[in-house]
Amino acid sequence: MPAVYVETREVPLDELTSFPGNAKRGDVASIQVSIRRNGQYRSLIVRQVENGPLIVLAGNHTMQALKAEGYETARCEIVTCDDAEARRINLADNKLAEMGTYDNDDLVELLSYLDGDYEGTGYNEHDIEMLITPPPDLDSLADELGDPEEDDLWPILRFKVPPNVRDDFYDLSTGCEVPDDDGARFIFIMNKLRALT
Repeated sequence: MPAVYVETREVPLDELTSFPGNAKRGDVASIQVSIRRNGQYRSLIVRQVENGPLIVLAGNHTMQALKAEGYETARCEIVTCDDAEARRINLADNKLAEMGTYDNDDLVELLSYLDGDYEGTGYNEHDIEMLITPPPDLDSLADELGDPEEDDLWPILRFKVPPNVRDDFYDLSTGCEVPDDDGARFIFIMNKLRALT
């Protein structure tokens, strides 16, 4: 049965309870930036349970951000619903926004009206550059640069070692036919180890 709207009102944050088992992990710090710049522009959706707590179905991370920003209350739309519908609303709120897409031309135009002041939108200069000049797709790169060679796809190992380990590495790989190539030295040592087993 669908949720039933009761009222919209300011609710003290210490009277609100996070939805138990909320699976979404939101970016609370970015929401705080938005709240600082834009205020709370969307109500929390809160379930009223008879003789029970007020449970946030949608807006759990906004609630956390409001608390972190020192707010004492939050604007809430109070609803009543059963347990199954409460779970459904929480899941829908977390998932449905992710399922949408953007028209990048419209997005760039909308962002252009902000004259470079993107604070509180979740966007930054790098995002705008990627929208205006997106990276080439793999087919375009292959056309431009050619197909990769087999060893282009080999994994790269990078790690720091103390000087004495580096010295041991060079000592153990003495005799490698390509001494100026650490990758060849590594393979040389691995082959020596394989021969011992």
